[in-house]
Amino acid sequence: MEEKEKDDSSVVGVFDAHEKAEDAIKALGRAGIPMRQLSIVGKDYHSEEQVVGYYNAGDRMAYWGKLGAFWGGLWGVLFGAAFFWVPGIGPLIVGGPLVSSIVAALEGAAMVGGLSAVGAGLFSIGIPKDSVLRYETALRSDRFLVLVRGTAAQAELAREIMDRSKATETAVHTA
Repeated sequence: MEEKEKDDSSVVGVFDAHEKAEDAIKALGRAGIPMRQLSIVGKDYHSEEQVVGYYNAGDRMAYWGKLGAFWGGLWGVLFGAAFFWVPGIGPLIVGGPLVSSIVAALEGAAMVGGLSAVGAGLFSIGIPKDSVLRYETALRSDRFLVLVRGTAAQAELAREIMDRSKATETAVHTA
């Protein structure tokens, strides 16, 4: 009997612009990576109109601000969306299944020393603490994280796609 490959690998790509992160998400979808396995994290507080808001109505989330069109386009394809205020990082928007990992870490008080709520969510899915600290630093620097959680083969494919999509850093992690 053939054993099914486990979804215990993650690949994280760091992007220095929302356009590159969006291109990577589109390329991942075209390559057959299921959207339910994709997450994105970033911040957008540089709003000219000084109004940043969101709401969640059923499966849809709306967002106003400098990157409103960018985030709004992602809510239609990613599963789960949330806004978190993270001390030391600021306002973060998260789309995809990473939202539930962050909420579980918050609800379970599974905070890992020195990590933010987002960091604890990443750590809870098997990303090493030293890598989490690098990703938190990237978020502080207004970069975007794109995360794919799946089989080892999907993670390797996602890494290749993110590299082609001009990620400044990519890494595969196994839980």
